[in-house]
Amino acid sequence: MTESGTNSQTALHRCPWAERSPLETVYHDTAWGKPCRDADLLFEYLILDTFQAGLSWAIVLKKREGFRQAFRQFDPGYMAALSDADLARLAQDPAIIRNKLKLAGARRNAQAYMALEGRLPGGLSGFLWGFVAGEPIVNHWTHPGQVPARTPLSDTVSKALLREGFCFCGSVTTYAFMQAIGMVNDHLVSCPCHPYNQP
Repeated sequence: MTESGTNSQTALHRCPWAERSPLETVYHDTAWGKPCRDADLLFEYLILDTFQAGLSWAIVLKKREGFRQAFRQFDPGYMAALSDADLARLAQDPAIIRNKLKLAGARRNAQAYMALEGRLPGGLSGFLWGFVAGEPIVNHWTHPGQVPARTPLSDTVSKALLREGFCFCGSVTTYAFMQAIGMVNDHLVSCPCHPYNQP
């Protein structure tokens, strides 16, 4: 074993899901599992993950630019003030995921986000990272089948988000969100993006 924790004779390869499309490869290599504490980006990931429920992440990535246009770069103030007529218009936009309930949920989540930012020091970032004392949980999975869909921690964070007024934040969605923002690092140990394999 090397100091990085990997066998020097073992070739590193990306997590299998990252090989399904160029968009997923770029996302895996540049964003997934990297600790994110930026409030704007956290909000964007939260909204995107709520739209993923029941769909593949690849679909969400394909629609990401469309969402950025529709939500004015995920401006929470703009999103919180969307009218029912605005939501009806967005439900006709082919550039995004046109789920009426999730669109209404995005408005509600923007309102909850703004309330949290105004009430808690550190806002959403401080709220989320407080559950892990500011440090990512680094797992050491060797096979994709070992990666859970939810954990007791995601159950706890999900319930806390729901209490704060967020919606579409069940435990499975919350765990995907935690993976995306790097609260949990679920890269396989054979992946070059696992912390053990970083220079």
